[in-house]
Amino acid sequence: MKKRLFILVEGEDDVRFFGRIVKPLFISRYESIEIIPYASIKRVKVNNFLKSVRQMNNDYIFVADIDTERSVRDKKQILYFHFNNISGHSIVIVIKEIESWYYAGLSAISARDLGVEMRLATDDMFKEEFNRLMPRHFDSRIDFMFEILKSFSLETAVLKNQSFKFFVERYHLADPVPGLPGHNA
Repeated sequence: MKKRLFILVEGEDDVRFFGRIVKPLFISRYESIEIIPYASIKRVKVNNFLKSVRQMNNDYIFVADIDTERSVRDKKQILYFHFNNISGHSIVIVIKEIESWYYAGLSAISARDLGVEMRLATDDMFKEEFNRLMPRHFDSRIDFMFEILKSFSLETAVLKNQSFKFFVERYHLADPVPGLPGHNA
């Protein structure tokens, strides 16, 4: 019998991204995959949930934005302080915020088609910059995000965002990209 996977994410933008892009990459490995936005749940409940997932011998990935912390290590220390049942090897830190992962998946063609500026790297992108780059013809940022997800390129995102690349490599979600350091071409 396969295990279940729980992906704990901060909010609804993360739910959309992980549901559309990440969940399909894990589907063959697990009996079921559930994406849970934890930011609106009391810490005590999240802590108890993490403990029960481990006791049931299931897997989880705990996703958090680095936000303004100086390092991944600093962000993890904050998470350890808030959630005493969290396991370090199950934490994934998004640099800077989930919007940077969305934008990383825009190929040159997709960026042109959407009418947005092409970026070679998105590691330093915050939500505010993402919002500023959104073309005026979109009714909302959610519409803009859905359009990005429709043409999202995993291969492009791995090249343009280091924390996304780390995530994809850590969980073996894609074939190695030829020509990248650390990969045999």
